[in-house]
Amino acid sequence: MATRRITQETFDAVVRENTQEFDMEDSEALKEAIEQFESQGVDLSYIVKAVPKVCSEENTEDQTHEVLQALESLKAAVASSSASVLEDLRVFTQQCSLGFAQRYLAAQKEAYPTILACCQRAAGEKEALSVALAALSALTDGQPDLLDVEGREFLIGALTVHQTDAALSCVCFRIVRHFCLKHENNRQGLVKAGVLPLLTASITRHIKHPEVVREACVALRVMTFDDDVRVPFGLSHEHVKMIALEHNGLKVIVEAAKAHPGNTAVLGELCATLSRLAVRNEFCQDIVDLGGLTFMITLLADSLDRQELVKQVLSALKAIAGNDDVKDSIVNGGGAELIVMAMNRHMASAQVCEQGCAALCVLALRKPNNCKVIMECGGALAALQAMKTHPAEVGVQVKPSVRCLACISRCVYSKRLALHLRFLQKSIELQEQEFL
Repeated sequence: MATRRITQETFDAVVRENTQEFDMEDSEALKEAIEQFESQGVDLSYIVKAVPKVCSEENTEDQTHEVLQALESLKAAVASSSASVLEDLRVFTQQCSLGFAQRYLAAQKEAYPTILACCQRAAGEKEALSVALAALSALTDGQPDLLDVEGREFLIGALTVHQTDAALSCVCFRIVRHFCLKHENNRQGLVKAGVLPLLTASITRHIKHPEVVREACVALRVMTFDDDVRVPFGLSHEHVKMIALEHNGLKVIVEAAKAHPGNTAVLGELCATLSRLAVRNEFCQDIVDLGGLTFMITLLADSLDRQELVKQVLSALKAIAGNDDVKDSIVNGGGAELIVMAMNRHMASAQVCEQGCAALCVLALRKPNNCKVIMECGGALAALQAMKTHPAEVGVQVKPSVRCLACISRCVYSKRLALHLRFLQKSIELQEQEFL
């Protein structure tokens, strides 16, 4: 069933009607309007749920939302080349940062051409360009469709000219990410324009700047996504090959990880990116040869208490274990024991359990000796406990845990394990029947 939509003007008219015709207070009128539309099944995520403000004391009848007031002030300043442009940009950025509804409303009122014009005018001044790019970043968050050819050319040009400036590069990478999330055409356009070498080179150049490394890494990872429902076949795999083969991306990321041993935010992003790049047998082996496996095992051992980082490391281990030789390297390096320890430590987290079970499943696949190691270190019991702890989580119940247990039970017979597995499979079948 399609969600119903309304315009901002319609919503504001209802709020105004509540205040003028029914003598409601502003807060009451707003609450009544929200409840009215929600009861009708209207999607209000695109609507600024606030009472419009008076624009000026001279004309109290003229009311509009603060983000539009900031936009109009900015347009006037740009048209008159006023010195207040930078301050108006900062106010506009602050308004867009309040939520998606504000950004969407501003975009509907032609904010993108205005902000892009500000960026182009400020190209020669770093301070002004930084402020303008921050406004562009705030506006485009969640709105990738705004990018046009002019904007793409400006963005690539800014990244090329200001490669040595860490702060400007960081903001530009964030904009790249905003434009490429859930937009395959923007990804392909930016890749053709040469964004990949700019990203990898920046990681190497600014390897001591954690924020730059993190933003560039996230942007690289987004280039490997296949998340645009409007495009049946994307080029995510081709982008992965370009990053790994043409731009030496695997080595760049592993070296960056070694440069930030204590920064969990950066390490988590780097592990997540490696997991996206380990899509071919040789790439998995390359990561090991570059020292990526040693780094990940050490990181997991040192960070067992950090849930989010543990999840990212488990995902990366699962990805590189697609190579059969790497499976043995992980197990021989104590990876199986660490995975089980991580699952037991974070048993309450469905995501950690899902990634842990999936990693154990890949390690056990076609490897009887690995199955024995997993069984001896408590991997099967950890998988069983995960299924018991998260009975409503499909990601834990259906795929990784059952496959993990099935792989182990085929290689290492355990009467207790077999009984548990049959019981849990029967429980899943009953749940599926109830759902149907």
